[in-house]
Amino acid sequence: MWSYIIPIVTLIVGMIVGFIIGVFYLRSQMTKMQSNPEMLQKMAKQMGYNMNSQQLAKAQQMMKNQGSGGKTNQGGGTNTNRNNPKFRR
Repeated sequence: MWSYIIPIVTLIVGMIVGFIIGVFYLRSQMTKMQSNPEMLQKMAKQMGYNMNSQQLAKAQQMMKNQGSGGKTNQGGGTNTNRNNPKFRR
């Protein structure tokens, strides 16, 4: 019986620890990208986007706003579809 329980518990604990490590690694990479425009541009090229300096500055500003917890809406509208008459029931 223990030969079945121990591998399952080990798998679950390993997945949780791996997820936590992945989250911290991703956060550190995102903070590095905020201060390093070359790294941000490299990531965009890997995704198939070519960004000019104005687009890079805007992307960095958006990342800084998200990282600080600020939910500013710079588009002037709302980000939800519930205010759009097409999506009302």
